[in-house]
Amino acid sequence: MKYENFQTFDVAVENGIATVTFNFGSVNVQGQEMLADLNSLAMRLERDRDTKVVIFQSANPEIWVCHYDTELLKDMSTEAVSRENAQLVDLQSVCERISKVPQATIAKLEGFARGGGHELALALDMRFAARGKFKFMQMEVGMGILPCGGGTSRMARQTGLGKALEVILSAQDYDADDAERLGTINKALEPDEIGLYVTAMAERIAKFPAESINACKQMVYESIDKSIDEALKAEAYWLYQATSKTPAVKRFTIADEQGLEHDIENQRRWGDLVMQVQDIN
Repeated sequence: MKYENFQTFDVAVENGIATVTFNFGSVNVQGQEMLADLNSLAMRLERDRDTKVVIFQSANPEIWVCHYDTELLKDMSTEAVSRENAQLVDLQSVCERISKVPQATIAKLEGFARGGGHELALALDMRFAARGKFKFMQMEVGMGILPCGGGTSRMARQTGLGKALEVILSAQDYDADDAERLGTINKALEPDEIGLYVTAMAERIAKFPAESINACKQMVYESIDKSIDEALKAEAYWLYQATSKTPAVKRFTIADEQGLEHDIENQRRWGDLVMQVQDIN
């Protein structure tokens, strides 16, 4: 798969890991150019079974992705619509499409991510942030609107209702440690640690079967809005999607033949064993 001809970022692919580096103007403004690029990127990722992990980072040491382009916000309709006639706005649609790509997606946050930029980060699977560099904000309430790139919905799912409302209604900056406390990121790291940490995470995930990664990801997201009975049925569905396309059964058969599960030493080192079986196809 070729990842070329983007205006707002560059993409480098190596060993099953795509690294998307935003580099658009002085602040990586989130306008139509970036949304078009992200939509094109999602279309390619949806068709790519060789790439297993996507890291999103910035070439700008101070900005990850800026808020949505205010030039476009000036053209918003001032007419209220009914629920039946409400349509998704472009930022919602693009973030949702990015959230559903079959790869594991990781935000490496080393600068500001405010408004729509933060909503894009929330649409990714995992977020890691650098202390002293990362800050996020949802400023929309103060401008007279609300987060409209999935921010209200995804933040409530990440943090719980009270913390989501704290972030959204305060319209103030939060740093990496705040983000870890609130639950909007997975982990806050020192600036000299984040690169190694994210790379190691990506390299580990990239060794696993693409269809298994996708099945795990889709099931976790699908479970959020279901009752436990419906979620368990969906879990069984995704289980068989995985076993039909990966060497899972062969790997379990070999493990059983070698008596691996009855060896106490193996029980102590499953983290290593799960990597060793990746060459069994």
